[in-house]
Amino acid sequence: MLKQHTTLNAKQAGVITVLMIIGLYLDAAFPVWGQIAVSVFFWGLFLFIYQKVNKAEQFLLMSCLVLATLGEMFCSLVWGLYDYRFFNIPHYVPPGHVLLFLVGSVLALSLPRWVSYLVPLLVTPYIFAGYWLGFDEFGLVLFLMFAACWLTGEERRLYTTMFLLSLSLEIYGTWLGNWTWRPDVPYWGLSNTNPPLASGAFYCVLDFLVLLLLRAKGYRQHPATAHKETDFTSEALLPEAALTK
Repeated sequence: MLKQHTTLNAKQAGVITVLMIIGLYLDAAFPVWGQIAVSVFFWGLFLFIYQKVNKAEQFLLMSCLVLATLGEMFCSLVWGLYDYRFFNIPHYVPPGHVLLFLVGSVLALSLPRWVSYLVPLLVTPYIFAGYWLGFDEFGLVLFLMFAACWLTGEERRLYTTMFLLSLSLEIYGTWLGNWTWRPDVPYWGLSNTNPPLASGAFYCVLDFLVLLLLRAKGYRQHPATAHKETDFTSEALLPEAALTK
């Protein structure tokens, strides 16, 4: 997204990625106090970043935090798509979503544009095979959510990056046993896998909604980048009034 929006640089994004990998391991390896310790650390990291950025970026981070929390409450506690190890929502999860959003924003900048077209093409055969053969019917629903975000024509590199990044995180987290996706989607009766290949669609929808809120708030791309496929970046997060002067 976000060339100018990116609060982190590549080195910082790499460090946060390593910390997330370690945090998930500690949550899985120790009793509940391990989860509490990881949560305290990630909330501290989120607050440290939050107080370092400008108001536009603070709005972005807080929007992501609120939407991610509401999404987790609905998908896990209400819908029951997946269960965490202690059948709660670990407190590190909401700030973790924000940090993943920022890491994805950095990685998206170096993602070749052709990759953002290749990934959907490579995933499509599996998605339809999963639905046709009946072993991952929910995957088609998730893939359509991803495609809807991708087809907006904006932030394709971001959505593709988040699709791949979150899938990696999902594979790691489910392997450790931090959370488990249910084999049948509650209320819908669709088959599911642990994790779904297209689970990153939820992250893409989160990113889409965050950017939508930014625009509704009065922040938009800088005119200098308006002719390009959107890179909704932090220098570009200027109030409408400032851009019209």
